[in-house]
Amino acid sequence: MATAGKVIKCKAAVAWEPNKPLVIEEIEVDPPQANEIRIKIVATAVCHTDLYHLLENMHKDGFPTVLGHEAAGIVESVGPGVTEIQPGDKVIPLFIGQCRQCRFCKSPKTNQCVDAWKGNVMTVADSRFTCKGKKVLQFAGTSTFSEYTVVNEIAVAKIDPAAPLDKVCLLGCGVCTGYGAAVNTAKVEPGSTCAVFGLGAVGLAAVMGCKAAGAEKIIAVDINPEKFEKAKVFGATDFVNPKDHNKPISQVLSEMTDGGVDFSLECVGNVGVMRSALESCVQGWGVSVIVGWTDLQDFSARPIQLIAGRTWKGSAFGGFKGREDVPQMVKAYLDKKVKLDEFITHNMTLDQVNDAIELMKHGKCIRTVLSVSPQ
Repeated sequence: MATAGKVIKCKAAVAWEPNKPLVIEEIEVDPPQANEIRIKIVATAVCHTDLYHLLENMHKDGFPTVLGHEAAGIVESVGPGVTEIQPGDKVIPLFIGQCRQCRFCKSPKTNQCVDAWKGNVMTVADSRFTCKGKKVLQFAGTSTFSEYTVVNEIAVAKIDPAAPLDKVCLLGCGVCTGYGAAVNTAKVEPGSTCAVFGLGAVGLAAVMGCKAAGAEKIIAVDINPEKFEKAKVFGATDFVNPKDHNKPISQVLSEMTDGGVDFSLECVGNVGVMRSALESCVQGWGVSVIVGWTDLQDFSARPIQLIAGRTWKGSAFGGFKGREDVPQMVKAYLDKKVKLDEFITHNMTLDQVNDAIELMKHGKCIRTVLSVSPQ
């Protein structure tokens, strides 16, 4: 492409400081260096993790930054040493990369990667973004609220050229996170009973994963009853609003299921809900998976909950190894085995990113997809 090897000036939504609206700015995006890929972002969705960094985590050293990590785009150019991906390829950036060489990547037991965690630590030196003469951090090694971004090749999944980018962008985080938590981490079994706490995009994807794994009873738990009809679309069979009961939700679920569910998935990021999800599991073999992201508080439980045979697990990006598994999830969508369109409640442009953030902040959307660049 004509822009290869040159600095690109383009539009991006910059978070200059915590808890303030993003500002649409012209930024400069450097060419990719060795083993890097510059991507034209076509579509990006707003995920709660973006809000977490902006509104809850709020470490001053994490700003200014360009947020966004759930996206899809087209490769504009590649740096020296990149062999698997060429300009023109359709790709999904990955916030957890896969180097394929470290002990974690070589193990089938995890999707963690030594190099991926290094690449996700925000440092000014690693950023390819400049705005008004100042370096701007790249969030989660991706930064997709921008018309162009530069990503390490270990954090790029090459996908089917037939894939609609404004749909498959959801596989960059939320849908894979929830679906994989059920299928890969919990390992939900046919005929089992499941409870999913929180019916945002991640929770609805977990419901979809439970159904795909053959669960017989899927109980959707949320304090917003408007979410229940949507959960039915993804396979929920029962609905519980904790506000409708004057006893702990774990007790309600225990009474509904003859002692507790086989599998529970916490998709909120609330330490109190994490404990409730664990206590909702049947003793002896119940498995509870923490999916919701937070790093602000400790969680707790009574040891007897685990001594009695329950298992408490965590899941990041649904256990998916991104470069291998995300293309397979794209194929599953194209083969109509995975739903994506049903998650999208709003379509906007990058200029409307603050409106999209407000929708998510107030629980008025499942996923808002922002159109960033024409294909």
